[in-house]
Amino acid sequence: MTGKSEWQDRVGKAWAQSWQLTDRSFAGLTEELLHVIAALPGSRVVDIGCGAGELSLALSRQRPEAQIIGVDVSPDLVETANERAGAKSAARFLCADAASWEPEGFAPDLYVSRHGVMFFDDPVAAFTHLRTISAADARLAFSCFRSREENPWMTGLAALLPGVPAPSDPYAPGPFAFANPERISDILTQAGWSGIRIEPCDFAYVAGSGDDAEAQATDFFARIGPLAPIIRELHGEAREVLAGRLAGWIRRNAREGVVAFAAAAWIVTARRD
Repeated sequence: MTGKSEWQDRVGKAWAQSWQLTDRSFAGLTEELLHVIAALPGSRVVDIGCGAGELSLALSRQRPEAQIIGVDVSPDLVETANERAGAKSAARFLCADAASWEPEGFAPDLYVSRHGVMFFDDPVAAFTHLRTISAADARLAFSCFRSREENPWMTGLAALLPGVPAPSDPYAPGPFAFANPERISDILTQAGWSGIRIEPCDFAYVAGSGDDAEAQATDFFARIGPLAPIIRELHGEAREVLAGRLAGWIRRNAREGVVAFAAAAWIVTARRD
């Protein structure tokens, strides 16, 4: 489970410090998501769970006349996004919870998100709120992971930790909370969205590249993802054993200067009913 409080603290700090690594890992997905968004109308754009701002900044280049606001609960990520944007970018970033945020004089007509919607405590209430504050013809486009089993980077990491139980609630806030497409459709329908389309998207989850690809990948998984907090808590021989398992797994997935894993997502679009 990765909830709001973790993003406001430890997880948000780690992602803010490693934004170059996370941008690279999601680069293939970002490209596909931008292609889908390009076909949608909208000049008042809100990026839900904007993270370090990559999607918002790309959209500001794609739609130079649009007003773009990225919102995230992590103050560290918002600070990083604003630093990346600088004074010349049309995108701006706010520390806020999209589930309850009340913009002044701004009715969004396009919501976007790259993997930022799976962490709502009450997703039906969150998407209902987003619909309520939006323009009458608002559109929605977001990505989210499919199942753990379809994401070898996740199952591979889990295999390094024998004996660790799977999450008891598959729908708890976290990376795979929206893995079930029927659940996505049900949440959006209850929240008043229609025209729902849920399309699969496969991409390469890149953990390292270049001459030191394996070292980059090791650093990546030690900072980001389910292994990171466990590595921080281990000491002595136990830490060395886990580090050895991680290194071996990364080595087996290194090809021609790239460490990458197959990854599986949904790209979801909808419109305000």
